[in-house]
Amino acid sequence: MNWTLEVVPVPVTDLDRSKEFYGEKCGFTIDLDDEVAPGVRVIQATPPGSRCSIALLSGMPPMPGTKEMAPGTLQGLQLCVTDIEAGRAELLARGVDVSPVRHVGAAGWEEGKGGTWNSFMTFEDPDGNGWLVQEAPSELSER
Repeated sequence: MNWTLEVVPVPVTDLDRSKEFYGEKCGFTIDLDDEVAPGVRVIQATPPGSRCSIALLSGMPPMPGTKEMAPGTLQGLQLCVTDIEAGRAELLARGVDVSPVRHVGAAGWEEGKGGTWNSFMTFEDPDGNGWLVQEAPSELSER
């Protein structure tokens, strides 16, 4: 049996602002924007080429046995691209405040591209949820 990661909840304060950020600025596809129960709205968005989506929720009570995350507390969610510089240019052109490309060097984090699997950039959504983008040597289907 496969266990596939398909949806990650992202805690936000303003669903419409977050929908605009992820849909228009990040280029995610908005798959769903629906009131699934009285007072419970779900927006599901998928990064280009990804099989995993994010869910922006309002009014959804936490599942029994889970804890609620405050907006801005999700950190380190990672996307991969095959060209980090082109990915950075696209985000900047869309109005996302994205870090310079960095890699891990002998003295820690250094600016510029590194070797294979060692080029990264970061950005935050309007609530402060932190994203990491890593350059991969090829598309997932080719690895």
